[in-house]
Amino acid sequence: MGSFAKTLPNLPFAQPGLDRSAELRSDPGLLADLLATPTTRVLELHGDRVEVREEEGLARLSLRAPQAGDIDRLGLFLGVDDHDASHVAVVLDPPPEDHGRPDGSHGVEGGGLRTLRQVGAHLEALDATLFTTSLALANWHRAHPFCPRCGAPTEPAQGGWLRRCTAEGSEHYPRTDVAVIMSVVDQDDRLLLARGAGWGEGRFSVLAGFLEPGESLPVAVAREVREEVGLEVTDVEYLGDQPWPFPTSLMVGFTARAVGGDLVLQDSEIAEARWFSREELVAAVEDGRLAMSGRLSISRRLLEHWLGHELDRP
Repeated sequence: MGSFAKTLPNLPFAQPGLDRSAELRSDPGLLADLLATPTTRVLELHGDRVEVREEEGLARLSLRAPQAGDIDRLGLFLGVDDHDASHVAVVLDPPPEDHGRPDGSHGVEGGGLRTLRQVGAHLEALDATLFTTSLALANWHRAHPFCPRCGAPTEPAQGGWLRRCTAEGSEHYPRTDVAVIMSVVDQDDRLLLARGAGWGEGRFSVLAGFLEPGESLPVAVAREVREEVGLEVTDVEYLGDQPWPFPTSLMVGFTARAVGGDLVLQDSEIAEARWFSREELVAAVEDGRLAMSGRLSISRRLLEHWLGHELDRP
C-alpha cells in the first residue's frame, strides 16, 4: 500500500493497515462463515480496551481463532490483511474495575487490557487500524440502538457496517464527525496555544473545532479561529489527517497565519491563550509550566512540525 501523511510523517492511525474488502459486506452470511473458519483472526474489544502483549519490545494486539459464542456477540468485519487472513472484532462488555489487570500505565509492559490512548502510539499500522476501526464502529453501534426516523430498535447488518430499522427497514450507516485542528502562527512566526475552559493549569494545545454544515475545511479553520480567539487568518494549508475514535471523529490538520489584531477569547471555550516563540515553548515544557498532549495526537505533531523537532517530554 502507498505512503500517507507525507507532511506529518508517522502520524498515528493515518496508515491504511489492511484491505477493508467492503464488497464482502453485502453477504448476509459473512460473519457466520468467518467465525466458523479457523484461520479468521478475532479481536476481542472489552468496552474500549483490548488485550495487548509484548513481542520483542513492541506492542501487539492479542488476536485469536474464533470461539463458540462469538456469533452471539456484536461482530465487526474489519477486512483482510496481506496474508489473506480475515479479521473480525467481537464486542464484549467492559471489564469490572477490579479486573486485576494493569490499566493505568501507558505502553505494553506486562501486557493486559489497554485502551487505545495507552498503547496507540506503540502499535504498527495493522494493529492500529484494527483497534481504531473496531473502537469507532463499536462506539457508533452503542450510540444508535434506535431508528432516528421512527424510534424502533435497529439491528446490525453488513458485517457491522450498517444498522437496519426493524420496523420500516431504513438503513443507517456509521458517521464520522469531521474536526479541523490548526497551528496558528503570527508575523513573527510565534505559535498560538490555548487552554480550554475547564482544563487544568498549564495544559495548552493548538486550536480545534468541528466542521459545520455547508463549510469547506479552510472556511471552518478561519471561523473557528475567529470565534475562539478573535483573529483573522490567511495561508491556510493542509498538513495531514488522523482518525480519532473518541468517539467517532476525523481530525484534519492545518497551519494558518494570523493577520494582526488582539486576542479576544471566547469565554465559554477558551480560558487563556498566548503566543510562544520556539525558545519560550521549549523552556516552558522543560520546566513543567506547559503540559503538552501525548504523541498519539495530531495536536502534538502539529506543534512539533512548527517547532522543527520532537519535544523531549511527553
